[in-house]
Amino acid sequence: MSTTEEAAGGYDYDRRLSELKAFDDTKAGVKGLVDAGVTTVPTIFRHHRQDGPQVSSSSSSSCNTISVIPVIDLSAASAEDAAAREEVVAQVKAAAETVGFFQLVNHGVPGELLSEMLASVRRFNEEAPETKRAYYTRDARRKLRFNSNFDLFQSPAANWRDTLFCEAAPEPPRAEELPPAVRHVMLEYSGAAREVAARVLALLSEALGLGPGHLAGMGCADGLSLVCNYYPPCPEPDLTLGCSAHSDPSFLTLLLQDEHAQGGLQALLASEWVDVPPVPGALLVNVGDLLQLVSNGRFRSVEHRVVANRSRDTARVSVACFFNADIARSTRLYGPIAELITSGDGAGRALYRSVTVPEFLAHYDKKGLDGRPALHHFQLLQ
Repeated sequence: MSTTEEAAGGYDYDRRLSELKAFDDTKAGVKGLVDAGVTTVPTIFRHHRQDGPQVSSSSSSSCNTISVIPVIDLSAASAEDAAAREEVVAQVKAAAETVGFFQLVNHGVPGELLSEMLASVRRFNEEAPETKRAYYTRDARRKLRFNSNFDLFQSPAANWRDTLFCEAAPEPPRAEELPPAVRHVMLEYSGAAREVAARVLALLSEALGLGPGHLAGMGCADGLSLVCNYYPPCPEPDLTLGCSAHSDPSFLTLLLQDEHAQGGLQALLASEWVDVPPVPGALLVNVGDLLQLVSNGRFRSVEHRVVANRSRDTARVSVACFFNADIARSTRLYGPIAELITSGDGAGRALYRSVTVPEFLAHYDKKGLDGRPALHHFQLLQ
């Protein structure tokens, strides 16, 4: 919404900026508002109809959402069984080219580790405010930071969530730098997630007709950002979102959802918001913007969002692993893979210009979650 539109509605830019600063200065996040007993959603969190599709608690689609998002058994991709691996590659290829998401089961990460990772995020967020304030920052140079809405001062409306961020690879913080609530599990979980990502990238490479090590060899998973989200109960969930519509600024994302809470994730498929509920024991995989770029549009980075938490008393948590290049040091230009341009139906036509990962992320962060796909900025005219 423009400044003019805000002023016309009696809500001017200066007032909004003042309210954003006041909220940020508490260093208590959305959880602080809930603890204070708010019964209405503050104006800075209200999403307007003209900013996107109307918020709803469930998908408008009548289809079975479990079947829309494929469930893929990673254990079937054993190298000893070539035929079974080919079938898994075909499943991964179909999912990446159509819905951009798939649920991964039998991935090798122990259920106890998944449960404890989620529990630790909940414990951190439900600690005393003064304990969490020590980690609250917007300094992007810090490997570990806690805040509410990374784009608080850029986005049209804030989201009803708080986030604990950790730059977990290639150089993770020391264990003593992590909050005690997550210290015993965060780096162990990060390591397990990296192993899963390596196996998935090999399958995706083969799905593109390349060698299994191609995407990993490009550095697509050298970096890992661990983003732990906490969605407190919302008094007016129809007026805000847990996370605005966006696609991920990564090559690959692995999401661990809280299967004991009400689902909130939705994907935009065929112009409809479709629920992506948690599958017990599964990790949700989705294609990121940079994988769509290097695959020259063969794989789809699909828009998704999180609806606000409708529970009256229970928070929802999730842990997203964003796999990327080594953000701090990468100078490589990433463009459509040459083999994908010189063969097949798209011969000779690159859909995107080459870009470094820092340049892509700078564009993504500057615009915030404003409803515009970041990839559009890097498309080439055809």
